Formats: sequence, C-alpha cells, structure tokens
Amino acid sequence: MNILGIDVGASGMKGALVSLEKGQLSGERYRVSTPQPSTPETMAAAFAEIVRFFDYKGPVGCGFPSIVKNGVALSAANIDDSWKGTDIQKVFGDACGCPVFATNDADAAGVAEMRFGKGREEQGLVLLITIGTGLGSALFYKGVLIPNTELGHVLWKKGRPAEQWCSSGAREQLKISRKKWANRFNEYLLHLELLFSPDLIILGGGESKLFDQFKDQLHTKAPVVPAKLLNNAGIIGAAAYAFENQ
Repeated sequence: MNILGIDVGASGMKGALVSLEKGQLSGERYRVSTPQPSTPETMAAAFAEIVRFFDYKGPVGCGFPSIVKNGVALSAANIDDSWKGTDIQKVFGDACGCPVFATNDADAAGVAEMRFGKGREEQGLVLLITIGTGLGSALFYKGVLIPNTELGHVLWKKGRPAEQWCSSGAREQLKISRKKWANRFNEYLLHLELLFSPDLIILGGGESKLFDQFKDQLHTKAPVVPAKLLNNAGIIGAAAYAFENQ
C-alpha cells in the first residue's frame, strides 16, 4: 500500500508515494518551491499541485514547519504569520480534495527515523535535529515521541533563536564557511546535550547529506549519526502519520 507523504518546508515542498511496508519511497520525489509570500492560499495551491502530479486519491500525510496541534498551526517561524491559528488539514484538504493529516515536520522525520532508520534499535533518549532553513527537532524516549519540542527556537546568542545562528539558512545568509558553521552547530549540540543527556543524536534535513564534511568538528559525548533516510525522512514520516491517523 502506497501513501502520499508531503514534506512542507520554508523553501521547498517535496512529495512522494511511500511504501510503509518497506519504509522507503516507491518512486521519484516531486518538488515545488514554497511560494512567496508563503500564505495559506499560495501554499495550498502548491500542495494541491503535488497531489495532482501523482494523480493520487487517498489520505495525504503532511509534515509542516510549525507547532501543530490537532491539525492547527500554532506558530510560523519561517512561513507567513497568517498561518498562526490556521487549520492546516482543512486548508490543504480543501485544495487537493483528499483527507490531509498534518504534524510537525521534524516530528514526522523523527518518526520515520525511529521506525525505519538509525533510531530503530535505540530504547534510550534519542534527539533528532533537522538542519535546513531553520532547525527542527524531535525527541523520543523508549521510542515514544514527545511532540513539538521546537528546540531550534532555544534562545541563543544575543537572545536570538538558535536557528538564526547555526541553521543552513543562517550559514547562507551570513555567508560563513561550512567549517565556521560546524563550530557553531557543535556549540549548539553541546548545549542540547547539557539539557537532555541524549543517548543518540541523529541529524536530518538537507545538511545531513554532507555529514562527512563536518562530522569531525562535532564533539558530543553521545554518538552523532546522519539520518539513514536523509532528506526523505520527512516524506516517509508524514505518510506514516497519515496511515496511522486516517
């Protein structure tokens, strides 16, 4: 059985059909740029375009860059403020004509990685950080998700959110080298380790594909590994969420 999962990001929206028996994509991904301004109306149209591309009818999983409770966006850090208080499932569902099941994007990636990836055998405390335009987080204890942790918004240098200091988006905006960025990111991981004492740290998001380029600069006590599912984790986790909540 294939379920459509869509990973909604601040810069791009990616979808694919997912085999949940295998925990992998059943074909190629389809990507569209996140519209600017990223309002509910413009993003709903882009979401519907992805569903149409796959000629799909059925439950659609959505990983969304926000605190999500009961399908409603409660924050909007890297998308338009008009999303706050908006029912993601209704807006996207009305646009694509399918039932939509929305959860936080990093939580979706974490669920996929715990089910099918590097966290599968770990029964301690697992921290997953997705590195992209912002920093997403997912926290698990004995395989159980603690939702909406939003650790990218931990206040950091000069009282600004950590993601403005050491996300991929920050690196690009500040035009700093990956080496300088990795030193910043290591400092952030050490702070999270002090707070949570994780047994395993998993890195996902776009930057995880380049893990070998900066792994030697990470000096935590807990092992740090790239997500097995890399940048597909959000899509796979979104599909799993839709399947379990339909």
